Amino acid sequence: SYRTYDQMIQAARSGKQNIAEGSVASGTSKKTEIKLMNVARASLEELLVDYQDFLRANKLTLWDKSDPRVCAVRKLCYSPNRTCGTYETYFGDAESAANILICLIHQTNFLLDRQIKSLESDFLKNGGFTENLYKKRVEYRKNN
Repeated sequence: SYRTYDQMIQAARSGKQNIAEGSVASGTSKKTEIKLMNVARASLEELLVDYQDFLRANKLTLWDKSDPRVCAVRKLCYSPNRTCGTYETYFGDAESAANILICLIHQTNFLLDRQIKSLESDFLKNGGFTENLYKKRVEYRKNN
C-alpha cells in the first residue's frame, strides 16, 4: 500500500538523518549523539521489518544469512571505489531487491550497534561536553 511505502521512505530518511545529526551533535553533546544514533537504529529496524513483511506478503523467499547471494553482497562493502552502482546487478527483481536491502540494513545495524556501544563506553569513561566544561570551570576558579 502507499501508506506502507511512505512509512518505509520515512524510516529510511529518519535513519540516515539521525545518523547525520548525531554526528554533528558529537562536538557538543555525547548524550544527544547517543540518543540520535539509537533513534536511527530504531528507524532502520522498522524498515527491516517492513522489508521482511513485504517478502512474506508477496510469498517471496527471505534469504538466509548463509545464502551465497547474501555472502556475495556482504563482500561488496570491501570493494574499492564502490557506489550505488556496485549493487545494481542484484536488483533485478522484487525478491532480490528486498533481500539485498535487508542485507544492507543488517550491515548498517551491525555498525551502528558498534558505534553506539563505543559512544556509551566513551561517555562513561570521559563524561560529556557539559560535564567536562564544568570541570574546566572549577579548575579555572581554583587556579585564579
